[in-house]
Amino acid sequence: MKTRVHLSTWIDSDSRALFAEIAHAQGLSESALLRRLVKSALIMADTGTQSVLDPVESVASSGRISVRLRPDDLLFLRERARARELPTSTYVSFLVRAHLRALTPLPTAELETLKRSVAEVGAIGRNINQIARAVNQQQWPNGPNRSDLLSLLRALTGLRDHFKAFINANLASWDAGHEKESH
Repeated sequence: MKTRVHLSTWIDSDSRALFAEIAHAQGLSESALLRRLVKSALIMADTGTQSVLDPVESVASSGRISVRLRPDDLLFLRERARARELPTSTYVSFLVRAHLRALTPLPTAELETLKRSVAEVGAIGRNINQIARAVNQQQWPNGPNRSDLLSLLRALTGLRDHFKAFINANLASWDAGHEKESH
């Protein structure tokens, strides 16, 4: 087993602040970023190449990975994550998992909305079944009256509008951050 030792250095406060920003942008502590840079320098010195440290090495044990994005892409990513009411890293995790496993993930809020909608459809179906049973048993010889049918129509219209809003919110969350370019 290799013995671990501490490495430290002195830099000016502006450089330190910039280094901290870079580490934070990559989702790393300053120490983890410094360790990565040292390993990268050692690899380059050993191989004589200008390659960078392969992040897969750290992924195997922790399940974490760092990704560099262009500033405008990062802005789009944050906007889309915010539109789905998710932390940016969770949103990225959903996207990667969906791509790797050919899944369509639903964030918690959207899943709960869909579950409520399904429950409403079930309730409406039970009500319609009760009406049909009563008519068939001639307990309700005239069938549903106009008021009952209008109430049912309002409920179904509301449910349709609820599903449309859900679908539109889902689509909008995927489009967040993509303004139409005018030519």
